[in-house]
Amino acid sequence: MLKLGHDVEFFKLLESQAEVAQRAAKAFVDFCKDFTELDSKADLLKELEHEGDGMTRTLQSKILSTFMTPLDKEDLRSLSNALDDVTDAIEAAASRAALYRLESSPRNDLAPMAAVLSKMCDLNAAAVAELRKNIHGSETFASRIDEIHRLENEGDVLHRLALVNLFDVPSVDPLTVIKWKEVYDITEDAFDVAEHVAKVLGDILIKYA
Repeated sequence: MLKLGHDVEFFKLLESQAEVAQRAAKAFVDFCKDFTELDSKADLLKELEHEGDGMTRTLQSKILSTFMTPLDKEDLRSLSNALDDVTDAIEAAASRAALYRLESSPRNDLAPMAAVLSKMCDLNAAAVAELRKNIHGSETFASRIDEIHRLENEGDVLHRLALVNLFDVPSVDPLTVIKWKEVYDITEDAFDVAEHVAKVLGDILIKYA
């Protein structure tokens, strides 16, 4: 049955999705700080990914069963999918590192990237939490979006530096280079999808001006 009205459950689901991405980013920070027991740490991120997927399915189903949603249905879908993509990308980076047994060749370049990603997810979660308020009266909503874009640029710089450092190692095993480059690239993808959340939020801000 289609439902009518201003349903705050949509906002709660989006906030929960943002919180899962936030938890995944923090788990990835821990993953990179202590590069041991990667399989069990990757399993934790897989659990978070499944949790996020469940929330995405719930929200998509709720959109279909609701006639009048608090935001445009396409905006809700776009934001929900973007938040889910962040968790997916973080899990993919951790899973690949575990799959390749990279604890045997730890590198320090991944931890700063994870820290930037965690900051982006914190800001996304804070911005999503403001959606149910008057975002146009907020002094922080737009500034958070701007900061996310700045952090994405910072992450790109760290990604390039990580590749330079990787390729500059003398007599490095070529297979190890390929494995680490893939993990760095997936982490850089996570920057992009986290920034896409901010783009969707910015579009919502403009659309409902």
